[in-house]
Amino acid sequence: MKAFVGKLYDLGETTPSSCRRAIRIAKRLYKKADADDKKILSDIISECEFVEEWLSTGRRPGNKRGVERLAAYQREVLVDPLKMQAYVSNSKAGSPSNLTDWQRFQISDALSRLSDRERECYVLAHGECFSHSAIANMLYISKDSVSEYIDRAQRKISKDLESSLFLIQ
Repeated sequence: MKAFVGKLYDLGETTPSSCRRAIRIAKRLYKKADADDKKILSDIISECEFVEEWLSTGRRPGNKRGVERLAAYQREVLVDPLKMQAYVSNSKAGSPSNLTDWQRFQISDALSRLSDRERECYVLAHGECFSHSAIANMLYISKDSVSEYIDRAQRKISKDLESSLFLIQ
């Protein structure tokens, strides 16, 4: 390792080829290193391989699909989270997330079409920012049920966005 520290390598700009060069250098040094240095060099090699794959593919290593291929329900935000949180907290202070009376009416209108349990789960998830497992513990239902209620609520709200006069942006 002293040889590696003593001689700094300037690999230039971080590109996939510079990462491959760094991996080759680290592997060469690994062959000559003692046990302590091998641990450090193996960490360097794995980090460089991670970065090289990320730079080469344009997505996080290990992900099967990139963000550009997310399903519609994963990309869609039905209600702005800040607006939903402002609605739930009912604050009127000088916050940028303050809601106008019309926005409050729109959110109330959207939530009024949901069943009690759907509304409860949706507000806890999107307004109070609780996890699905925390909501399940609070309501004494399964986590899968919470997910189903929230999905159902999102489907209803997105359907209403297309047809309701009040929910038009």
